Amino acid sequence: MPQPTSSPAQVVADTIVRTVELGVRITDAALDGQTTVLWCELVVGAAARCPDCGHAGVYRDAVERRLTDLPLAGHPTQLRVRVPRYRCARSGCERGVFAADTSSVARPGWTTTRRCAGYVLRRLAVDRLTVGAIARELGRSWDTINGIAVAATRTLLAGDRARLDDVRVIGVDEHRWAHTRHAEGDGFVTVIVDLTDVVAGQGPARLLDLVPGRSAAAVRDWLAARDQGFRDRVEVVAMDGFGGYKTAAAETLPDAVTVMDPFHVVALAGAKLDLCRQRVQQDTLGHRGRAGDPLYRVRRALRTRLALLTERQRTRLAAVFAAEEHVAVQVTWWAYQRVIDAYAQPDPQQGRRLLAAVIDSLRRGLPAGLDELAQLGRTLQRRRDDVLAYFTRRASNGPTEAINGRLEALRRNALGFRNPLNYWIRSLLHCGRLTL
Repeated sequence: MPQPTSSPAQVVADTIVRTVELGVRITDAALDGQTTVLWCELVVGAAARCPDCGHAGVYRDAVERRLTDLPLAGHPTQLRVRVPRYRCARSGCERGVFAADTSSVARPGWTTTRRCAGYVLRRLAVDRLTVGAIARELGRSWDTINGIAVAATRTLLAGDRARLDDVRVIGVDEHRWAHTRHAEGDGFVTVIVDLTDVVAGQGPARLLDLVPGRSAAAVRDWLAARDQGFRDRVEVVAMDGFGGYKTAAAETLPDAVTVMDPFHVVALAGAKLDLCRQRVQQDTLGHRGRAGDPLYRVRRALRTRLALLTERQRTRLAAVFAAEEHVAVQVTWWAYQRVIDAYAQPDPQQGRRLLAAVIDSLRRGLPAGLDELAQLGRTLQRRRDDVLAYFTRRASNGPTEAINGRLEALRRNALGFRNPLNYWIRSLLHCGRLTL
């Protein structure tokens, strides 16, 4: 049986201190099921004055305001605050009756104390809880807690004016947040990530924003909405092979260097290798790959880095490449391995020279029958500067992909999202490293 972490006296003392900071003092307490109910009264200092005319008021009566507070010993807590009401003593004042100021305890119209907002943000951002779990802790509905999270996060973002001041490197990628029909932006958003600390070796990436859609306009509009100082400070933009992101960066950040991510370059070369293998499979056997077909048996070995191949895999590849009809696959495979080898070089300049040589070789009159390599060569030549920029800037979109993975986990944990605003708020709390 678990032991209590605090004595009853400590719990009582902690409760008294935490309610005094709100400007109330406890007068009584009771249990209502699983909820701890605390009756409180306001700690009133100076005489209450009419908010309209400023004249001192005369005590009239009191009303009770019920507010949800932080959980006590793991159970929901409700404050029942006695709020005095006064009559304005100045003749002719239209106010007549007014209540004592309770803004230090809770926002006007809210049914939770002010510090509940900070509690909700910490539980979401630090403890990675769901809104439903926090709602159970506080004894409130999901809608109430989600509304608190949305309002508190917007206030937090509005007050953090320096959040974009040190951004020098950004990563851009697409992410699918909704898998339902008719979702906004076809269910896709453009993820914009700060990679400055990653490139400098000083810390992890952080999410800057999510923009509906996956197009050049999405990135261009977001960058255009930032001030000129931010755009001038951005030095590098890392991205995948999508030309729309390249176009947006070139138009809005003309002085920034665009970098095509190594992962996507290797993935592009690997995709061409797969297409070549599938085409040769059809040409030689007349059907898709089946168990026992030579090319189908080595499909995974073909995508494995040369240095990581086992002896068994090497033997199988040698047997496949010995067949004359598989020469196109062998040539494409060797180009794929050369791309991987260039990125694996410890010396960036050597890696740059090797990859530049690969691009040049794919553009110099390839023989017939290497259609996939020719397509790869045209793509790499078109994005040559972006591909080779990695070796001087060392900016990778890998951390951006990692943020995407965390967002996928968030979406699964929440059992999906239907409201893009809720998804935006939760994503920033989850991956934005906001200052709480």
